[in-house]
Amino acid sequence: QLMSELAMAQTHTFPDIVELNVGGQVYVTRLETLTAVPNSLLWAKFTQSAPADLPKDGKGRFFFDRDGHLFRYILDYLRDSEIFLPEFFKERRRLQKEADFFQLPELATRLAEVSKDDSYAEESGDPEEAELSSPVTVSTDRSPRSPGADAGFITIGYRGSYTIGRDIQADAKFRRVARITVCSKISLAKEVFGETLNESRDPDRPPDKYTSRYYLKYNFLEQAFDRLSEAGFHMVGCNSTGTCSYGSTDPGEDKLWTSYTEYVFSR
Repeated sequence: QLMSELAMAQTHTFPDIVELNVGGQVYVTRLETLTAVPNSLLWAKFTQSAPADLPKDGKGRFFFDRDGHLFRYILDYLRDSEIFLPEFFKERRRLQKEADFFQLPELATRLAEVSKDDSYAEESGDPEEAELSSPVTVSTDRSPRSPGADAGFITIGYRGSYTIGRDIQADAKFRRVARITVCSKISLAKEVFGETLNESRDPDRPPDKYTSRYYLKYNFLEQAFDRLSEAGFHMVGCNSTGTCSYGSTDPGEDKLWTSYTEYVFSR
């Protein structure tokens, strides 16, 4: 009789770790996360129903025929009572529908307010109006910015050349001459690189002008990247090109390789 009661209890309770299949996307989470918001759809499903009552996929995971990619934000909200959306997130209205379906009224209301702000910003042409004013339920994931810092772009250029001898040996001739160039608004370049910025090629330029004539006093890219990161910049793109030529008309001579790479940073 005791074994029978235990077996019956197990068929009416859910495990602490729950596997879900939401629109083909698999999620593994805790039962307490799914039931974190009282009276929500997931709370009702996993507290007022038995496991046998819920649909399952071929591997026994509980199945919900909803947008599997957007469910990650629903799950984040259940965990922390807020979600952090990517910058320029364009599926807020769809996410609002998912919040309505899962019966999360506070999240749905906040997303509806943000969607209205986005619509106003699109009509007014002011992208700043689309930024969120409160992170209570929804926040955007942005890089840190220091108070009063100017927004803008900085392009880092890296030019170098090297020569490799004909014989592939450990002592083959190897030479690399590198220079890191900076292209940006002058005020941004001076703010980020300070005393490491060589200004001799472009002196007496006002801070609101742009320049492509600055270069750094060192040739380690990591140093430049560290300074940009500390100033709140993040990389948004890069491109590279390389060429090979002979030092003379004799094909037996060493090959001279040159390369140029650009990294674009934004804040």
